[in-house]
Amino acid sequence: MLDQKTSTDQYSTPEYFDRLKKYWQAANYVSVGQLYLKDNPLLKRPLKAEDVKVHPIGHWGTISGQNFIYAHLDRVINKYHLNMFYIEGPGHGGQVMVSNSYLDGSYSDIYPRITQNEEGMKRLFKQFSWPGGVASHAAPETPGSIHEGGELGYSISHGTGAILDNPDVIAAVVVGDGEAETGPLATSWFSNVFINPVNDGAVLPILNLNGFKISNPTILSRKTDKELTEYFEGMGWEPHFVEGDDPDKLNPEMAKAMDESIEKIKSIQTEARKKPASEATRPVWPMIVARIPKGWTGPKEWDGEPIEGSFRAHQVPIPVDQGDMQHADALVAWLKSYHPEDLFDENGELKPEIRSITPKGESRMSVNPITNGGIKPKALDLPDWKKYAVDTSVPGKTVAQDMIEMGKWARDVIKANPTNFRIMGPDETMSNRLNHVFEATERQWMEPIHKPYDQYEAHAGRVLDAQLSEHQAEGWLEGYVLTGRHGFFASYEAFLRVVDSMLTQHFKWLRKADEQAWRNKYPSLNVMSVSTSFQQDHNGYTHQDPGILTHMAEKKAKYIREYLPADTNTLLAVMDKTQRMHETINIIVASKHPRPQFYSVEEAQQLVDNGLKVIDWASNDNHSEPDVVVVASGTEPNLEALASIDILHDEYPDMKIRFINVVDLLKLRNPQEDPRGLTDEEFDSYFTKDKPVIFAFHGFEGLIRDIWFGRHNQNIRIHGYRENGDITTPFDIRVMNELDRFHLAKDAADAVYGAASASFGSKMDDILQQHANFIREHGTDMPLVNDWTWHSIKD
Repeated sequence: MLDQKTSTDQYSTPEYFDRLKKYWQAANYVSVGQLYLKDNPLLKRPLKAEDVKVHPIGHWGTISGQNFIYAHLDRVINKYHLNMFYIEGPGHGGQVMVSNSYLDGSYSDIYPRITQNEEGMKRLFKQFSWPGGVASHAAPETPGSIHEGGELGYSISHGTGAILDNPDVIAAVVVGDGEAETGPLATSWFSNVFINPVNDGAVLPILNLNGFKISNPTILSRKTDKELTEYFEGMGWEPHFVEGDDPDKLNPEMAKAMDESIEKIKSIQTEARKKPASEATRPVWPMIVARIPKGWTGPKEWDGEPIEGSFRAHQVPIPVDQGDMQHADALVAWLKSYHPEDLFDENGELKPEIRSITPKGESRMSVNPITNGGIKPKALDLPDWKKYAVDTSVPGKTVAQDMIEMGKWARDVIKANPTNFRIMGPDETMSNRLNHVFEATERQWMEPIHKPYDQYEAHAGRVLDAQLSEHQAEGWLEGYVLTGRHGFFASYEAFLRVVDSMLTQHFKWLRKADEQAWRNKYPSLNVMSVSTSFQQDHNGYTHQDPGILTHMAEKKAKYIREYLPADTNTLLAVMDKTQRMHETINIIVASKHPRPQFYSVEEAQQLVDNGLKVIDWASNDNHSEPDVVVVASGTEPNLEALASIDILHDEYPDMKIRFINVVDLLKLRNPQEDPRGLTDEEFDSYFTKDKPVIFAFHGFEGLIRDIWFGRHNQNIRIHGYRENGDITTPFDIRVMNELDRFHLAKDAADAVYGAASASFGSKMDDILQQHANFIREHGTDMPLVNDWTWHSIKD
């Protein structure tokens, strides 16, 4: 129970609610001003065309309701001394967080040019949706934001990721009712299943039911309170309803709902924390359903059509701009309905008695440290990856599973970092062969556990993968790393495409946040692409799509890395590097199947440090001009390329072959495209200026063509994923896409000897036909393939 002092009612007096109402009106005034005005911010003179923006751009419908919610969140922050931050789910309501941070003074602290006076207000208004200004949504430039509202559906997931391992933090997550119709948001109500009330903070969802989207009603707003109660109670939430359009009546109702919700959260946490986290059970967390009209306090109607309470309030509700001042009086009337003379002094500063109700210092949601890189961010304590390396003293002799071996390292990362490292994914941790992590932890899961049927489920754990949703798991990790912690997200390769737009939005966030000098740097978002296209023998064509590599390579080079480690040691070196990085999205393509192991610790380190390496033990050009350069990037490409070299050595012992393995794929780009890229001189030293290059690649071939564009040597033949697949053997998938050793050897011979290699090409075709016949009869690959070993260990 809360003590009497904490529960005092000084925050519920008529005087307090009067000041809160005025604060809310000030937030609304500043929000409307940002939408329309670029001068004359306090309307001290008649409004002229030059005071108004040429083309007002932005949204109004969600603003007033969110300002009301924000003001009441400030109230409970003060009343209960909360560590709380705000997530703005409803799309383009950018004025909300800007207006409130301006009124509490933090915006001016961060942007001194936007002063707390008439001139500063003028600048604030003009910059909104203005060239060189700020966006119409809660962007990285917005104080207090970790959530960009341009893509709907991830507000609760981000809030949940942020409060994991932050037991004193509450994420106030406003969910738009249009947003609530998206699949990811509907899925994210299950987040309560994964929040441990002992070790984690809390999420307070506030469903803002204003009734409409852009031009349609919203589904949940048309449900009755009874239907919504049954729905949310069935999902494990306790809904508190607030409804109305009279602020004098709504203030005490919202205050009551907020107080009950906060006290319920505090009660849940106090009771749960009497026992260890392992003994916690899933509580019924509170939420708020706020039925507040769309476009509340704006124009009631226009041209005979309703505005407030309708979809017409969604964007710019009345037609006033610099070129059309016919209805300027309506805009002035709207702005003056907030009585700015009662809110701001002669200099344009919010009156002290109103400012007094805002939280102070870091209690302001706009400057809560969690929203700027975390409360107390710290680097990971990483074990020496070399201790987990496999023996490759004879290349290809050791057979191991890369993900199994890396899992031993990840297990010890968990042990060394019990509060700031997590693994997330959609029910695939075991399938992706991270078995060893469960020696150090279990899955966090707050529902009942049924032994022996459930495996590794527990009420406290460092793995969150018990929900089959890429959206949810990736969103959790975004929230986790944006608040200063570390981890990785592992998924089947094909289904990373489910969240590729989320990765795009995260990239955009990183890029814009990086431009803000006041923003701290975020730990990198590490995404593991496992169960890859060239090994999906039991799931078939649907599980074959390496396109995430192409998609992410299209983004700004500074923020994207793509690593294709060929074996365990290179994977370990990659993981060690990426877990130390900041400000990037790292795509890591890894194998979970048994593979020959080739690269020593020293080679692996060089491959990761330099991005690529000439592999001397697989080359016979003696550092002179080769006849052909064979290049591999990826696990199966590395295996098949080496096997093809073996075949070529037997057939053409005098052919001089240079073999290059590429781990850091984007290092191949030109420095004009990527500052990390190889210069032309460096590129030529690896790939020559004119000798044929056979490139075995894990992804779509167009990506390599793009990377190769403009280099001196255009004599390249690429063997990658060609959108051919089926339920078949692992090797046959490579054959279908001509990434197999026989196609590679045939192409290399043709590139070097032309027509003189025809008989060799026929021999390769005969073997490929034998392969086709064999797998159809026996259901497995030929011993010629399965039993192959690198030529240096045949004896």
